[in-house]
Amino acid sequence: MARQALLAALDEGWADPARLYREGRRARLLLDAAREAAAEAVGCRPDELVFTPSGTRAVHAGIYGSLAGLRRVGRHLVVSAVEHSSVLHAGEALEADGGSITEVPVDRSGAVSPGAYAAALRPDTALACLQSANHEVGTVQPVAEVAEACRAAGVPLLVDAAQSLGWGPVDAGWSLLAASAHKWGGPAGVGLLAVRKGVRFAPQGPSDERESGRAPGFENIPAIVAAAASLRAVRAEAAAESVRLRALVDRIRARVPQLVPDVEVVGDPVRRLPHLVTFSCLYVDGETLLHELNRVDFSVSSGSSCTSSTLTPSHVLRAMGVLSEGNVRVSLPTGTAEADVDRFLEVLPGVVASVREKLGAPVSSPAPAAPSGDLTVDALGRRCPIPVIELAKVIGDVPVGGTVTVLADDEAARLDIPAWCEMRGQEYVGEEARERGAAYVVRRVS
Repeated sequence: MARQALLAALDEGWADPARLYREGRRARLLLDAAREAAAEAVGCRPDELVFTPSGTRAVHAGIYGSLAGLRRVGRHLVVSAVEHSSVLHAGEALEADGGSITEVPVDRSGAVSPGAYAAALRPDTALACLQSANHEVGTVQPVAEVAEACRAAGVPLLVDAAQSLGWGPVDAGWSLLAASAHKWGGPAGVGLLAVRKGVRFAPQGPSDERESGRAPGFENIPAIVAAAASLRAVRAEAAAESVRLRALVDRIRARVPQLVPDVEVVGDPVRRLPHLVTFSCLYVDGETLLHELNRVDFSVSSGSSCTSSTLTPSHVLRAMGVLSEGNVRVSLPTGTAEADVDRFLEVLPGVVASVREKLGAPVSSPAPAAPSGDLTVDALGRRCPIPVIELAKVIGDVPVGGTVTVLADDEAARLDIPAWCEMRGQEYVGEEARERGAAYVVRRVS
């Protein structure tokens, strides 16, 4: 349907919708129809919604416009610690310009506490931001409860609905909403921003007569028409497809820990998106794991630092305090067959085992050994998962009550060593900064 809409709009929607000649009026009709369809899916009025060149631009326009509209209130922004990078980057820019930002922590499932969110709101808070659902682990946030706390404090709430909008409307109470068409299967290069009537908003930067002055420049009408058509199409199938995909994801969540040793499935097991599942494997190089899965025709992604050019683990996994090494994020597209999931579960154990073997990872829990005092492991200059692998190799060489100190300068060790301790039932004593990297101390409990 979206492809047909795109092709038709290429023929009929090429003209400038701001002009009064026949082709321009025809383009305007297509644009207005797309706006009405998108507004119906969002749950807002058509004149409250504008199209932007991307979801990131929608987020930035929403944040900067809200902060400018409420500049007399203050320049304080509240966000969750697991927001999309577009939100966090906007917060960093605000701080650099003299404003302030508060990040609300999340629990181990990736969810915020409405009470903690309410406590972060201040008299000078101009805007709060919250995802409807997390893009990495699928956890659904308590939008309605946070929106109520924001309403009581008189603070507008911007909801990033990029991940969830294709599955249904966002809970009521939001003031602004941003989304991106490619997340629901539409064309790339189309975002949307909805601003409720009555919300104080001042668009920033040069503007023109297009999109209420909030997204200047010639609208990409064929892509916008296709985006609205695809949103309507996926929504029509969302109820039935979400039930089917949720069952497949439940199978992955249950079977992966049974088939692969030393795995942590992350994200809320109940309050989550129906199509997304994320897990982390101990003693695995995430980049190698993704390449090996790609070789057997499975395209997955990861939040592991060893797949990132920044060499730091995903900020989402870090905020949750879960294992980041060997992280695999599986997103099931609409129409995923049960046989595809079965084959994934069939090949995954062998792929993980082969990567672990190449890295020299331990194949089982360490056996008790004679007391030999405390140990120090030098893993400086070695990237994840090597520091954890070296720790696992020697933990059995110290007596119960003894310690292993791991020297490491890989940022992922700060997250993965405590996560390993929780998974293996050992005690994480703490971290001590060194001239190079840090020393992480683990006490053997059993």
